[in-house]
Amino acid sequence: MHIFKDANYDFLRWRWHALAISWVIILAGIFTIATKGIPKGVEFAGGTVVIERFDQAVSVQQVRQALDRNYAAGGQNTVVQTYGDPAQQMIMIRVPQVGAESGASLSREAQQVEDALRKANIGGFKRQGAEIVGATVGAELTSRGLWATALSLIGILAYLGFRFQFSFGVGAVIATIHDLLITLAFLAFFRYDMSLNVIAAILTMTGYSTNDTIVIFDRIRENMRSMRRDSLGHIINASVNQTLSRTIITAGTALLTSLAARAS
Repeated sequence: MHIFKDANYDFLRWRWHALAISWVIILAGIFTIATKGIPKGVEFAGGTVVIERFDQAVSVQQVRQALDRNYAAGGQNTVVQTYGDPAQQMIMIRVPQVGAESGASLSREAQQVEDALRKANIGGFKRQGAEIVGATVGAELTSRGLWATALSLIGILAYLGFRFQFSFGVGAVIATIHDLLITLAFLAFFRYDMSLNVIAAILTMTGYSTNDTIVIFDRIRENMRSMRRDSLGHIINASVNQTLSRTIITAGTALLTSLAARAS
């Protein structure tokens, strides 16, 4: 299946423009992360997540005000947002850990949140779920995530260096780091919590990116044999154009799957 039949786009013509845009986003992301950081989900920061389903429509602002007035542990530090299908009238409340870690104290947070909501008389509700994670668990997850990322980059470098040549492996690692930095930049821009689901999404994105890189590198290697008289720039352009349909179809399929999962 070919979306772009006989594609002949001069991608390298715009390489410096693309590089400039990437650097602007990456540097802005690094600055944002350095000054504001990336919000941590309960898996990494430690704390309690409570999901409540209300009998009637309740706004996030109403829940926020109820916690500010009645939650002794500091409602101003909680995160309140809608959860799932809006028609289900569910609210997710994330309470960060306060003070020393204690399994007993963390398990009481959910009950204290519900007591605060009852005092506000904003309507009946029923707990749909609760998740409790200690800060030490979050630190361990962070450490393992960093190790997994580092080992995956080393594996990519070794595999491509063996299958193609070392310079190809270096190029793939640089491209992967570029994708990771761009993704982290947008997470910082939009203040999106770093959770296990986000880590899984980043790893999935990295997998698709690496797979596409390998396909393009393989085509470049083939074309370097059959187009020996052409310049390297022409060979790279031809290779990217020849694999463009596959890239669009693969990325589009993944995007549609993600959108369908989010809508379900």
